[in-house]
Parts: sequence; structure tokens; C-alpha cells
Amino acid sequence: MFLQYPSARPLAAATVSVALLLGVAGTVLAQSPGENEPNLAVPLDSQRYVASAMPDRIVATPAEDAATGFAVNWRTNSRVRAPLLEIVVAGDSPDVGTPRRIEAVTTPLIYRDTVAHTHRVDVDGLQPDTLYMFRVQGEGAWSGWRQLRTTGTANQPLTLLYFGDTQNKNLSHVSRVMRESMRHAPDAVMALFAGDLISGGDDVDDLEWGEWFEAIGDLPDVMLVAPALGNHEYYEEFEDTPMERRVLAAHWPRTFALPGNAAEHEHTGRTTYWFDANGVRVVVLDGTSALDLDSAQAQAQWLDTVLADNPNRWTLALIHQPIYSPRGREASEQLRAALMPVIERRGVDLMLQGHDHTYGRRSGERPAQVLPQYIVSVTGPKQYRLSDEAKRTMAPTAEDTQLFQVLRIDGNSLRYEARTATGRLYDAFEIARDGDGRKVLTEVRAGRIAPRDCDHRDATLGGRSDRCWE
Repeated sequence: MFLQYPSARPLAAATVSVALLLGVAGTVLAQSPGENEPNLAVPLDSQRYVASAMPDRIVATPAEDAATGFAVNWRTNSRVRAPLLEIVVAGDSPDVGTPRRIEAVTTPLIYRDTVAHTHRVDVDGLQPDTLYMFRVQGEGAWSGWRQLRTTGTANQPLTLLYFGDTQNKNLSHVSRVMRESMRHAPDAVMALFAGDLISGGDDVDDLEWGEWFEAIGDLPDVMLVAPALGNHEYYEEFEDTPMERRVLAAHWPRTFALPGNAAEHEHTGRTTYWFDANGVRVVVLDGTSALDLDSAQAQAQWLDTVLADNPNRWTLALIHQPIYSPRGREASEQLRAALMPVIERRGVDLMLQGHDHTYGRRSGERPAQVLPQYIVSVTGPKQYRLSDEAKRTMAPTAEDTQLFQVLRIDGNSLRYEARTATGRLYDAFEIARDGDGRKVLTEVRAGRIAPRDCDHRDATLGGRSDRCWE
């Protein structure tokens, strides 16, 4: 069930907050209860994110071989059909020479009686570890030139960012985490998102996507984006009737140009994929489809096939719903039953997850088991509480904390860091392959801040005792 948000204009609310905060001489009189902000920073009748002649929502995603290709998706008004992308090796002169031109495939996007066009170009034949500049066309206009570096070979280092759910109050609260992550990982070439990028709802979807793109700012200008989708990228059709079902919302397949190597199931063709980068195989699963649309076994078989023929040293898997739930959700048992045998048999190193709006890390259940590391994190401001079981079985854990993660992979070593919204180190470990090929995990405790919890707050300002912040 999705929440509907009031149409009150937050600019007016912001004005009231300022009046409360400042006296005649600028003295602080009171504090604004930020959790009572509306989910959207703009009113529902805002025209801020209406598609125009200028290209916007430009985002590049990795091809199956991220060293030699990527795909670009962007949006314009409906008058633009089959626009061009131009790409060339980046140079130091404004004279870019003669760029390669590729015509886009155009698809309509219909929302609230409005039609926009989204455009996709698949770029192949690129050189590994090479900085390219590209731009995309609108109606009599071009975007600015952007620069992206292709990934390299298996022997070259790779830096990735990983984000849990952004979902709520993106423009208000997620944007600062994005900026902080880029300060800590200026060499990152790709960002992984673990789903629930937005909160969803038929009448606010496009505004939320507009705020999500504004919140992530320059990030897609300089790196590839590899998203998983969450339950909030679906919506409930025929809700509260015998015909109720999950339906993929229209924005997802028209926002991201994903590789075409999905699991073979009617509900996973646009929601699952895999790619290789610098000796790492990344597999993206669809937990919502697995749980609600009967695709769990199809995804397990596909995962087994994808990882059976895996020449890479490292394997990461990205899924929204966790295999082990820090909140104690029963759905995790279904995912463990379907996916965990393949995950552990095929040597997945890290399971990167979201959904539970907390932080928690653990290994599996076998004695002395080190890998995979099952990690759940959250980037957005919605904060839940940990279950008692999670407090017993996961370490470290966190409540009431916005986070981002940096992964640095260099040959036979992988370093993982979870940092708070202010950049402080919260969790870290290193995995190294020894001379026999075994992977050894070492906890990095130096520099970590103290564990964070929500014991200081009995309930949210809205009165919910199951959450720490909403």
C-alpha cells in the first residue's frame, strides 16, 4: 500500500520554519521537526520536472562487458523522436573533432495525462579504461558534454559506490549523502543502488523521479549507474480485491537502459541483469518478483547459470529484499530457501541489499563461514528499528543512520567501507586471496565510530514506535 502525500506547498512550510527559527535579531527560537516534511520538496502541481526540449535525466548504465560498452537513457518532450548521441575519446581541447553519431530508440512515457519521450542508445566497440565524452540531443538543443571512463581489465583496480534505499525525501535528505560519497570516492567509476529509489504512487511518480535525479546531482555525469529495483518501483493493481497483483511501474524500464541478459521469466525480463567489470561479476536480482510474482526458481536457475561460467575473481550480487532481514521479516526465509543454495555454492563474495532501512552485516550459518558477507544498508532518511535477532546475529548494526558504502577492488584484495552521511567510518573489512586461492576476511576496526542505535527515541514524531524516523 502506497502513501499519498498532501498537496500543501512546502515552500510555504519552509517560510514558517524560518520564522520559527529566527527572532528579530536572528536568535534561534525553536527547531523545525524535519521528519514532518512532506515526502516531496515540490507541490503536486509543480511544473519543475516537466519534460522539455532540453535533454534531462541522462544516465548511463553498464553493458554486459563494461570495459567495451555502456548504454545511455535520457528524456525529452514528445516532439523529439530518434535523437542522436555523439561520443568521442575525451581530449583537452574544446575542438572535439568528428564524434561518432548513434541514433536513439525512442519510447513514450505516459503519466498524469502527459506524454514524454525517453531515448536509448547502446554504445559498443569502446576501449577499456578510456575516458570518453558524450552528449545527447533534444529538440534543437544538445546536453552539455559528459565524461565517463570505461572499466578496465581484471588486473586494474576498481572503485564502486553502493547505496541502500534512497526512497523518501530525496531532494531534502539524500542529496547530501550523494555529495559526501563522491568526496570519499572521487575515483569511483560506478554506483550500485539496492532498490526503492523512490517511494512511488500513481500521482507522484514523475515528480519523485525528478527529485531523485536532482538529488543524485553530478553522480551520473561522471560514473555508470547500476540499479536494482525494489517493491516501490512496482505498484499494486486492483488493490484490496481478489485480483490484486504487483505491476512494474512505467518509469523503471524507460529510465534505465539495462543489459538484455535477464532471467527467463515473464516478470524478470526488464528487472534482472549481470555485467563484468575489472575482474568482478555483478548480478542484479529482483526480490519483489521473486516473492510476489513467482519468479524465485527462475531467478535461482539463471543465477546458477550466470555464475557457473564466471571467469572473474570476485562476485557481487545486488538485491533489494535481504536474505537475512535486520527487521525480522518472514519474506527473507523464502529468499533464503530459493537463492541461498546458489549464492553459497557459486561463491558470491558480497550480497548487497536494502529494504529494511537499517544497517546490518553477517555471514551465513555454517561453522567458521566467512563468505558471503550479507550486508543491508540505507541511504535515505526513513529509519526502522532492528529486531532482537538481528542484534544477536549481525555485527555491526546501526539504527538512525544514513550511510553510503565504498568498495575498492584491486586484484586479489577487496576493501569495504560503510560511512555515515557525514563521512565517518562505521564499518570496514578487507578480503584477500592467499597463495592457495582461499579468501581471508580481516575486520578493520581502527577509525570506526561507536555503534549507533535509536534508544534515545521511543517513537517517531508521527507516533510510530516501529520506526526511528519517518
